[in-house]
Amino acid sequence: MNDSASSIDKSKGFTGSDFSVSEQSRHLAIEIFDELRQLSPSEIGVSRETYGPSETAAFELIENHATDAGLEVQWDSAKNMRIRLPGEAGDIPSVATGSHMDSVPEGGNYDGAAGVIAGLIILIDAKNQVKRIRPMDLYALRGEESAWFGGPCYFGSRAMFGQLTENDFTSPHRDGEKTLADCMRASGADVDLLKTGARLIDPKSMHHWFELHIEQGPILIARNKPVGIVTGIRGNHRHRHVTCTGEAAHSGAVPRWLRHDAVMAMCDLMVRIDEHWRVLLEWGEDLVVTAGIVETNPKEHAVSRVPGEVSFALEYRSQDIKTLKSFEALIQSECEDVGKRRGVEFDLGIPSLTPPAVMDPEVIQILRDACDAHGATYEVMASGAGHDSSVFANMGIPSGMVFVRNDKGSHNPHEAMEFEDFFVATNVIGSAMLAAANDQTENT
Repeated sequence: MNDSASSIDKSKGFTGSDFSVSEQSRHLAIEIFDELRQLSPSEIGVSRETYGPSETAAFELIENHATDAGLEVQWDSAKNMRIRLPGEAGDIPSVATGSHMDSVPEGGNYDGAAGVIAGLIILIDAKNQVKRIRPMDLYALRGEESAWFGGPCYFGSRAMFGQLTENDFTSPHRDGEKTLADCMRASGADVDLLKTGARLIDPKSMHHWFELHIEQGPILIARNKPVGIVTGIRGNHRHRHVTCTGEAAHSGAVPRWLRHDAVMAMCDLMVRIDEHWRVLLEWGEDLVVTAGIVETNPKEHAVSRVPGEVSFALEYRSQDIKTLKSFEALIQSECEDVGKRRGVEFDLGIPSLTPPAVMDPEVIQILRDACDAHGATYEVMASGAGHDSSVFANMGIPSGMVFVRNDKGSHNPHEAMEFEDFFVATNVIGSAMLAAANDQTENT
């Protein structure tokens, strides 16, 4: 762990406040957003498929703009992309920023991509900053979204640290025809190497990590603030395919007391889960619970049939790993009790766990100082959505995130980020990166 890296020497004061996005870079950023949208047209929004041709095309667009600006570009074995100012020493731990380039199906153009574009124009404008001790890097990361492979996520960032599992590689694509490993190979990734668990980067080579991302909820809009500073990222526990199996029967001939109704049992379970959620919130726990993708077999279901089977997805999120584990035990207990009472069986399937992460307190302070330096009002807040930053933070890299105010939420085509808010947040990230890049504390 980079224990001493989180201790910025503040004896000389905040050193990144001179950074400001140039007018030329503002125009470039707007141009790239427009080009990205045109690269991945969809019926409603944009669809940049994890380890698919549309995601690769977005990477190549960023690469072209980086090389045009005289920046150095490297691709790793997972097909993540690192962009660096030319001629900077490779043996000094760097200050890095970045985000992902994929989107959910029919999603918005800003989710993920905003952080990469922000990092690109920060590096372009930082070329003129002479007071910098450490290298500054931008990472464009593959496959952050879970939507394409049914639950697992953070493929690119986890691959950097050798964390991908066999369950990840065999995860089926939503089209049902290929796996993650198939898609990675088609994109040029070295799957055989990644399966060995080899690290593509040493965590000690990264002094700090910063990520800019649109807010995916309504808080900044409600607070009328352009910027959010993230304190932590909720982890999630996902059951991608839960099955409740009872017994099919005639809807008119079987009385209630002899039924083994799978749908009624599922509803009973959901009511109990919701009540546990309510009580835990009253106790001050951090928790959100979601169930969906509910379906009975269309080849068998009918209005005159007691359903014998129903499947659904279940996920719960918290900033506290103990809460996630306790809630998992509660769900298993309720499945057993409802199963006995209703004469059904629940199969929770193979769960996937993404651990929560805490942002570094001193990095949070750097970001607050940067906001103050630019006169930007901000909200200090937790992130309910998952982000690649959790991977970096849990590797011991001092990490921080900035949210950009964004109307209409995220994971939908109606994202409504204002460019002026984006440039405010970019100034904050750029200033914080320069402050960290001027830090002389050594990694241990």
